[in-house]
Amino acid sequence: MIFESNVKEITDSHVHILLKDGFTLTLENDLVYIFAGGELPTQFLEKVGIEISRRFNYTMLSHKK
Repeated sequence: MIFESNVKEITDSHVHILLKDGFTLTLENDLVYIFAGGELPTQFLEKVGIEISRRFNYTMLSHKK
C-alpha cells in the first residue's frame, strides 16, 4: 500500500504512481485490480477501453488490445 499517492498511468507492463513528493514510482505489473468504492464506475471504465463482463456473479474486467 502506498499512501498519499495517485495512479498516473497504467500500461500493459507498468503502473506509474505519482508520490506526495512529486516523484513518480514505476512498478512492473501484469494484472491490476481496481477498487473504486462501493459502485463500479462502469461507464468510465468502458469509455477508457476496459471491457466489462460477468462470470459466476463476479465482474470481470479486461483491457481491449
